[in-house]
Amino acid sequence: MKILLAEDEAQLNRVVTVAMQKSGYEVDSVFNGKEAVDKVKENAYDVIIMDIMMPVMDGLEAVKEIRAMGDKTFIVMLTAKSEIDDKVTGLDVGADDYLTKPFSLKELLARLRSRERRSEDYNGNQELSYNDLKLDLSAQELSSNNSISLSKQETSLMRYFLLNPGKDLSTKELFNHVWKDDDETEDVVWVYVSYLRSKLQSIGAHVKIAGERGGSFSLTRG
Repeated sequence: MKILLAEDEAQLNRVVTVAMQKSGYEVDSVFNGKEAVDKVKENAYDVIIMDIMMPVMDGLEAVKEIRAMGDKTFIVMLTAKSEIDDKVTGLDVGADDYLTKPFSLKELLARLRSRERRSEDYNGNQELSYNDLKLDLSAQELSSNNSISLSKQETSLMRYFLLNPGKDLSTKELFNHVWKDDDETEDVVWVYVSYLRSKLQSIGAHVKIAGERGGSFSLTRG
């Protein structure tokens, strides 16, 4: 998983970053809410860990901006014991969970593992959309002017694009999210991008996947 950590306390930022990296996660760390928002505009993340009390822009304002951008990334707020109201406000503005400082690194890593398992085992009637395109995850069906069925891998790849519209997603990043446990090479990404392009065209969607083989790809209006 790729994680964004926004924490202004330098020592805590460093300790948490190192612990997550040692557990195999890719981590970007910043020190204020404005830097966090800028990072989210440029990159796709699986989890954002956001402290509330930070300079320049606090965590609550940062979460508001991130959600206003349409970003659906799972967000964990970091709060002090005395910030009871901030916990409620954080959840109200779009955070998904919170940890109270001081927190155990073991607990944080356990929550990340739990999130990773749930992300890989998505189910239910969840639906994602962008422009005139809709993806029904449970039915593995892509629709616009008409609809078409997708394979498991096509659904996973389309899901990741729809969770990160407009962002440049590298071939390596796409591969790690869809095929990391399969006996495949990164060339498979181009094959499935080609499949999805054909299916987007066949259903008349005003959405396209931009990018070239071996490079980065992005889901855009078109």
